[in-house]
Amino acid sequence: MDSAKRLYTLLVYSENIAGILNQITAVFTRRQVNIESLNVSASSIKGIHKYTITVWSDEEQIVKITKAIEKKIDVVKANHYLDDDLFIHEIALFKISTPVLMEHPDISRAIRKHGARMMEVNPTYATVLLAGLTEDIADLFAQLNEFGCLLQYTRSGRIAVTRSKEEMISEYLETQDKG
Repeated sequence: MDSAKRLYTLLVYSENIAGILNQITAVFTRRQVNIESLNVSASSIKGIHKYTITVWSDEEQIVKITKAIEKKIDVVKANHYLDDDLFIHEIALFKISTPVLMEHPDISRAIRKHGARMMEVNPTYATVLLAGLTEDIADLFAQLNEFGCLLQYTRSGRIAVTRSKEEMISEYLETQDKG
């Protein structure tokens, strides 16, 4: 097994039951693994929620974590992936100073270069939205930070879908319907 730490994304599907998030995060806490990002939303299947969790881990540990999560009674399916197996996106919002923005045309160029959108501009601040890969968001953050124009910044956790034709949950639900 590979012992090098890599960034893994876990896709976990569960019934929409109160307390399941705590059960899932407890698996990481017990193994002293820090969650880098966490996104929870309804899935395409009624009554099933999807958790997208990123962690730095080695292969042996991530296999154990995935199995431990899948053993939880309300968890329907859990799988771990490397980035090449997924389509990945994040969203970031930047609130920047309008006076600084007006002083430095390079700020607007950086925003356009990254494909970000100006959402609102008023005399005090402007809000900028960027949807993309973590590296692109980090790059725009660094550039805006260099100009000293950032007033606020936030970004979502990772969202992801598999590159396979069907998600593992679809196969699982088919076996449940037959059984």
